[in-house]
Order: sequence, then C-alpha cells, then structure tokens
Amino acid sequence: MATRTGPTLAEIEAARGRIGGLARVTPVYSSEALSRMSGRPVLLKAENLQRTGSFKIRGAVNRIAALTDEQRAAGVVTASAGNHGQAVALAAREAGVKATVFMPEDAPMAKVDATRSYGADVVLTGEGFDEANVAAQARVDAGAIFIHAFEDEIVIAGQGTVGLEIAEQVGELEAVVVPIGGGGLASGISLALGELRPEVKIIGVQAESCAPFAGDGEPGHTIADGIAVKVPGELTRRILDDRLDRVVTVSDREIAQAIVLLLERVKLVVEGAGAASVAALLGGKVPGKGPALALLSGGNIDATLLIEIARHGLTQAGRFLVVRTRLEDRPGALARLLGLIAGERVNVLSVEHHREGMDLPVTGTEVELTLSMRDDEHCDELLARLAEWGYSTERVS
Repeated sequence: MATRTGPTLAEIEAARGRIGGLARVTPVYSSEALSRMSGRPVLLKAENLQRTGSFKIRGAVNRIAALTDEQRAAGVVTASAGNHGQAVALAAREAGVKATVFMPEDAPMAKVDATRSYGADVVLTGEGFDEANVAAQARVDAGAIFIHAFEDEIVIAGQGTVGLEIAEQVGELEAVVVPIGGGGLASGISLALGELRPEVKIIGVQAESCAPFAGDGEPGHTIADGIAVKVPGELTRRILDDRLDRVVTVSDREIAQAIVLLLERVKLVVEGAGAASVAALLGGKVPGKGPALALLSGGNIDATLLIEIARHGLTQAGRFLVVRTRLEDRPGALARLLGLIAGERVNVLSVEHHREGMDLPVTGTEVELTLSMRDDEHCDELLARLAEWGYSTERVS
C-alpha cells in the first residue's frame, strides 16, 4: 500500500462542509502597531476567537463526524495538553458520544475546567502531552476509539480549513507563520495553501526549549504549553518536511513580550503557543518584507500565568522599576523620599523595609520601592534624579 502524504484539497474542502455547524469562520485583523514593530504589514488570523478557544475544534468535529455508529457507542478517548481535549469534549457532546480526556498533571486549570464543563471525563496524568498520550492507550485497549491530536489525516483535513479561509480572506500575502507542536495545523494549512496559493511561504515556529522540528536539543519546559510536543508524528513530519519553507524558534521571553503586546495593543488574549507566531515576526525571524499573516492558534491561557507574563512583560518594557536605597531611620526620611519621587510623576506601588541581617548603620534602614513608570527613559530619568538628591541606589529590575 502506498504511503499517504496527507489529505487532499478535496478532503479539506469536504471537511469544511462537515464542521460548519460548530466551528466558526474566524476573522483576520491587521495591526498597525505590530506592522510598525516588524517592519512589514502584519495580519492576524484570530483562531483564539474560535469555539473552545482554539483551532482544534475543526479537526475534532471532522474526526468525530467520521465515526461509525458502532464506534460512537464505544466512546472516544484522547490525550491533550488542553486545547485538543476541549475540542474533542465539545464535539463529542454535540454528537452524543462519551469522551475521556487524558491531560498532563500540570495542565492549565483554565483548560482542565473547560474540558470538564463540556462533559468529558478528565484524567490528569504525567508531566506533559507525551506521557498523557501513553496513558490514554490503555483506555483504547479497552475498546474506546482514540482521537489523535495530529497524527490523523481526518484531523489534519479539519485543521486545513484554516488554510481555505486564509486563501479567501487575504489578498496579497508573502508568508503565513504557524505555531508547530505536533504539526497537524501546519500540515493542514500547508496542504491547502500549497494548492490554492503556492506562492505563499509557510513558516513554522516552535518554542526554542521544545523544538523537535527545528532539531534543537533536549526538550524542556516552555510557557507555550500548547506546542510543547516532544515527539511529532510520522505523518506530520513527512508533510512538513515536504511543505514547510522554514522552521524558526522563539524564546519564552519573546513569547511573553508578544502576549503582552497582543493584549495591550491589539486587545486580544492569546496563549503562549498562539503568540509564538507574532514573536517570530517581532524578532525578525521570518524572511521577507511583504505582508505576513501570524496564526493566533489559541487563547486558552490560565489567568495566573497571564498575570505573571503581564508583570514580566511590563517590567521588561520599563513600566515597573524596583530600586533599593538607604535612609536614616527617623521620622520624615521616607516621607521626604516619597515626596520627591511623586514630584517626578511616579506612582509608588509598594515599600519594603530591610533592617535585619544587613550591614547597616545603627540608625539606618534599607528600603525597596516598586514603582510604576512610563517607560525605560522615565526609569533612567528618575535614577539620575535620585543620584542628584544624594541617594545611592541599586536597580533590582
């Protein structure tokens, strides 16, 4: 039997007809801010606004629609870092099929709770997707039908409907930048656009700490949990080896910056995996100067992680300043310092006193101030003013 190399364009177009009742046609936005920062026109395909918060609903609906009556009665099982699990849970519920989803123990609670809310049984096991995938096989041995997140032509055909929409929604286009975990989304898009828009380059992007398609070292932890797949599929590997023009990697710091920019400047909540495409464009890692479309693959980010990322991103942008200085421990000393700082249009967020365990004068104290600033230039101006006022400072962040 000949080795298949993925679904055909006709199969992808047929998938669009099957998923239309549940999956949405997501919008494409332009961004003046991101275009200016990237030095080229930037478009955003907002799959973070899709049902269940990611593109995964497309493949899940298509796969479950293909089940026989006997297979539906047996129920379905899957392994997921979160987004695929939610998609299978919703698609199964709408089809009247029982679903069990194996997820990593450290999966974001937003994704775990959402999967349960769609009616699936959730089993938390293992460190990451690959371990959850192994655990799910035992349920398959008991008779359930396994819905793979990416190593399945029917699933890939569903994800390929994103490519059909891009071809219809966007005119001039030089490159499409797609996050890659297991490779199902990039495979489907590259197959569809390869037929409809062969002039468009397909650029894959992975987190640098988990980048098997880029051939980068041992996998580690990343905030882009949705693309933290250590072992890609054989089918997706064959497709992408043939169809991708390039694979690039981005750091967690770059991903965090992209999340903050999308939130603040574009008003879109995007998870780490979804923001990786924007991070690649902002980092100048996508060749060319023509219009580029970043695929925002999902928006299911845990609220606590979003707060941490926002705080980190704002600190890196000079919006927070943490500084230490020493004062005489007497009435009015702190009030004088804070008054001077307030005169520079700076908001004081917190003040901490350090006395114990430090080499200080008997009547001295160290204070650590967390300050809200406008930007890096404002930080530098304040530090210069503190020196003029006679305060010796140490910048902590």
